[in-house]
Amino acid sequence: MTADQNRALNLLSDLIGRAKKAGAETADAIYVNGISLSVAQRLGKPEHLERSEAADIGLRVLIGKRQAMVSSSDYSPGALDELCQRALAMAKVVPEDPFCGLADPDQLARSVPDIDSCDPVEPSADYLAGQAKRAEEAAMAVSGVSNSEGAQAAWGMNTVAVAASNGFARSYSNSRHSLSASVLAGEGTGMERDYDYASTVYGEDLRTPEDIGRSAGEKAVRRLNPRKTKTTAVPVIFDTRVSSGLVGHLASAINGVSISRGTSFLKEKMGEQLFQTSINIVEDPHRKRGLKSRPFDAEGIATRKRHLIENGVLQTWIMDLRSARQLGLETTGSASRGTSSPPSPSTSNLFLEAGELSPGDLMADIKQGLYVTELIGFGVNGVTGDYSRGASGFWIENGEISHPVNEITIAGNLLDMFAHITAANDLVFRYGTDAPTLRIDGMTLAGS
Repeated sequence: MTADQNRALNLLSDLIGRAKKAGAETADAIYVNGISLSVAQRLGKPEHLERSEAADIGLRVLIGKRQAMVSSSDYSPGALDELCQRALAMAKVVPEDPFCGLADPDQLARSVPDIDSCDPVEPSADYLAGQAKRAEEAAMAVSGVSNSEGAQAAWGMNTVAVAASNGFARSYSNSRHSLSASVLAGEGTGMERDYDYASTVYGEDLRTPEDIGRSAGEKAVRRLNPRKTKTTAVPVIFDTRVSSGLVGHLASAINGVSISRGTSFLKEKMGEQLFQTSINIVEDPHRKRGLKSRPFDAEGIATRKRHLIENGVLQTWIMDLRSARQLGLETTGSASRGTSSPPSPSTSNLFLEAGELSPGDLMADIKQGLYVTELIGFGVNGVTGDYSRGASGFWIENGEISHPVNEITIAGNLLDMFAHITAANDLVFRYGTDAPTLRIDGMTLAGS
């Protein structure tokens, strides 16, 4: 345990003691200390340099079945006492919540796995500026690129500590390095924009600036002279930049809050075949150097690897303690929270497993189809599963990429879409929620 983590846990222990002394029956607290540094340049000139440091503490107190949350960035003894008094005053007047409450001691995580989630190397501003410079220069060197929206390099580190009156007290740290470039190709009204982006826990795992910049430039040039397409129904291929969104829609639909409220189109689908038998969707919070790895959840429950979808069958909801109690089930150790909000369910390192076909094989038999590289808008109805989003990408003819297309709307229903997903073999862990290239047959395209 680092000195910062130890100080954070001592602070939380003191705060919980003050809350109990002031009248709380039970209490928990969370501490988040974040440091970030980002540098950007555009057309060879510095455009942005920002460093920030912020530390906040959040307290939740419970009196019977009433709870209240307060937060502060002032840790002086007087401020902590005032924080406790405010929380208790609120807890005495809010409505009762029959499902709130801390974890039982036998539910708590007893050990913390090594998730290797924090890079000890903090880059300098000069180093980040050099990374951004190299990325933009590589992008601008691509033939056809005419302008730049800039390149940005960034680093951040967070220390998270959680403690509660049930005896739980643990902490961990995580870091993130990122690099992006965005450029335009073409001239006048025929200009097209694209980008590339990478983010890793360790700086040494980040792709080179030249690779990211060159990729951004080539993607922008490739989009020049787009055509429109007619309204039709064809197979749709989702590039890895957008395929993870389908996994995210599943996660939202099986979130315990949505299920307990009856506001999900999957509320009656537990144990049913939603995907083809070749599809597995896994959550792995302990993956080393994972962007969303965590050794325990925000309620002190142990996290573990689990299948949400196994051989196409829905296996579980995503639950914190409250939603699990409401559903009469056990928590999945999925609670997350900020310093001013109660726990709620979320996922950690969620991914759809790779299939056996290459992306080329996936589209080889498509006579006419769409290869999607960008989605626009948020036209997803979580209650009905109806899906409608703006899209752009490339037209597929006779199994090959033919030409760029834009101003398209793709539509369907997520139940039907899930049932017709085929996965390629190109899974790469990039975002924290990931998927390989995916094919869905029979989607509706609305064009010109």
